Amino acid sequence: MHPWAKFAQMNITQRGILTTLVLWFLMNAGFFLLIPLLSIHFVDELGWAAAFIGLVLALRQFLQQSLTVFGGALADKLSPKGLIMGGILIRTISFVVMGFATTHTAVLLAGIMAALGGALFDAPSKAVVAALAPEEKLNDLYAKVGILQNVARTVGPLLGGLLIQFDFQAVGLAAAGFFLAAFFVAWVGLPEVAVSTEKQDIATGLQIAMRDRAFVLYTLLMMGYWFMWVQLSIALPLEAKALSGSNSSVAFLFTMNAVIAIVLQMPVLRLAQRFLLPLPMLILGTFSMAVGLGSVAWAATSWQLYQSVFFFALGTVLVMPNDQTVAATMANPAARGAYFGFNSLAMAVGGGVGQIAGGTAVDLAATLNLPALPWFISAAAGMIAVVGLLRFYNHNRCRVTPRGLLADCGD
Repeated sequence: MHPWAKFAQMNITQRGILTTLVLWFLMNAGFFLLIPLLSIHFVDELGWAAAFIGLVLALRQFLQQSLTVFGGALADKLSPKGLIMGGILIRTISFVVMGFATTHTAVLLAGIMAALGGALFDAPSKAVVAALAPEEKLNDLYAKVGILQNVARTVGPLLGGLLIQFDFQAVGLAAAGFFLAAFFVAWVGLPEVAVSTEKQDIATGLQIAMRDRAFVLYTLLMMGYWFMWVQLSIALPLEAKALSGSNSSVAFLFTMNAVIAIVLQMPVLRLAQRFLLPLPMLILGTFSMAVGLGSVAWAATSWQLYQSVFFFALGTVLVMPNDQTVAATMANPAARGAYFGFNSLAMAVGGGVGQIAGGTAVDLAATLNLPALPWFISAAAGMIAVVGLLRFYNHNRCRVTPRGLLADCGD
């Protein structure tokens, strides 16, 4: 049977999940084609301050995830499909602007546009999957999402590494091309689906989420994870370039990180699931990331850096699917979009502070001759999150565990 015929025969759940998976692949490939190369192009090639690029990345991160609070709440009331398509189109335009930018103002404008686009598609797309998939299947589904995202994060940097040898404008256009493809995929394949059981207005949905103290605390604690994760787009690329002296090492860094995650995602997750529940797996992953980033302080060669990246990648394998599972499990079905929107503040604040701190620490480390500074700061942020999450789990064990996985928590 022709693939299109098979797609047409799928029910709304199958079609919605498959389309969303394709969208995540395309958007991750486009994003990681461009963003990791910003520091290489503007800092190494044009001589701009690393702190400024860190500020741009932080502004994009903070604005997107802050505005995602409202994007998620809007999805509870309006069409998530329309929000997703509008956001993708804005992101497409922003990456064209970024590719052709030659001034600080243009780069800032492109970052703001990229943030607005992401705010419109991020939480609604997550809420669509949470609304369609059975709760007991979420962990496996998010694991598959992790594999797809890491394949995309391999394809994107590899293509970006090739294109930047010719022209950074080509990098921007190629990244925008992935998002333009995603726009048409969403238009054709994404079904209209309600992401919450009630049509909440923005204020009501956000009030429900913000009054959920356990969910608010979980969001705060996950800021430490995002602080570490964003170093993949600011401090780690600069370290790879510093150790090797080659732009191609940045593409290899991302490829290695993604390949490790692709190969280990299902085996490691399956093994961990034998002994641990979702949140303990997440805590173990956060610890592994902290160890990986902290050990960069002793990396004197590219090979030693890649050893550190192994522990970083292993941690993300455990954190990503379980973070989504815990958030979906804790979310109130009456305001699911608002919950996912509010949860994005973890990335907004943690990622935003991480981008600024990462770029500033790199500059400060060079000035003070303290090369270990960025890595000790990142590891400390991760370890604080680990301790906090352990305490949180002890007090919220049943709340954060999907139904049926703990016998003493009821069904």
